[in-house]
Amino acid sequence: MNDGTVRLEINGAVATVTFDRPAARNAMTWAMYEGLIDICKQLRENKSVRVAMLRGAGHEAFVAGTDIEQFKAFTSGADGVAYETRIDECIAPLEALPIPTVAVVEGWCVGGGLVIATACDIRIATPTSRFGVPIAKTLGNCLSATNLTRLVAAFGRPRVQRMLIAAEIIAAHEARACGYLAQVVEADAIDAAAQALCAQVAALAPVTQASTKLALQRLLLANLPDVDDIIARTYGSDDFREGVSAFTQKRPPAWAGR
Repeated sequence: MNDGTVRLEINGAVATVTFDRPAARNAMTWAMYEGLIDICKQLRENKSVRVAMLRGAGHEAFVAGTDIEQFKAFTSGADGVAYETRIDECIAPLEALPIPTVAVVEGWCVGGGLVIATACDIRIATPTSRFGVPIAKTLGNCLSATNLTRLVAAFGRPRVQRMLIAAEIIAAHEARACGYLAQVVEADAIDAAAQALCAQVAALAPVTQASTKLALQRLLLANLPDVDDIIARTYGSDDFREGVSAFTQKRPPAWAGR
């Protein structure tokens, strides 16, 4: 599979950011994360852009996680700590954009994709979209404190516990009911709905929007605990190595609990 790309198109006040790796359901590679960082820098510098719309190519997924191949090179828990720190550094520029961000979800929005969508300000989706972080079923890894905090704030703790501990995938109607999604729109109407939402948001007071985003970000990320020991223990476990091996070999993992 190729490294994929993240594309930027600007049409008037609206920027469209597209995760383009449809053969892998837009699973993020490091090249794509670096592309996202570069695009966020461009958007900060372009004062004509008033709103950014993020979506996946191919209509089957927003982003279906992060490319798993890179985990095969991990040899210790320290690799996991470094990985989660790097993911946080890739998501931070998106969350810190002063302009509103709208995630348009079609299909799968899981793992790293859910993190990206949650870092956006507003989300809309098609009825068949699905949301989750099923790592207790797949890789046996864990999330950073920053990403856990984002998810709990967006979904509420009970749903996050179901998604992470029970590996549940949340349907669009439930994500709408808990406020995670602003709208659920049929697939043939999602483009028009996204454009209308972006036009509505782009017409509002940009200083108020930027100030509100910054204040909410500070509130969300204040006093985060240090969980590096938890991350190191998880990524250094036999279960994580088994999860990666099983995933790449396309077989069920045999968890040992150590």
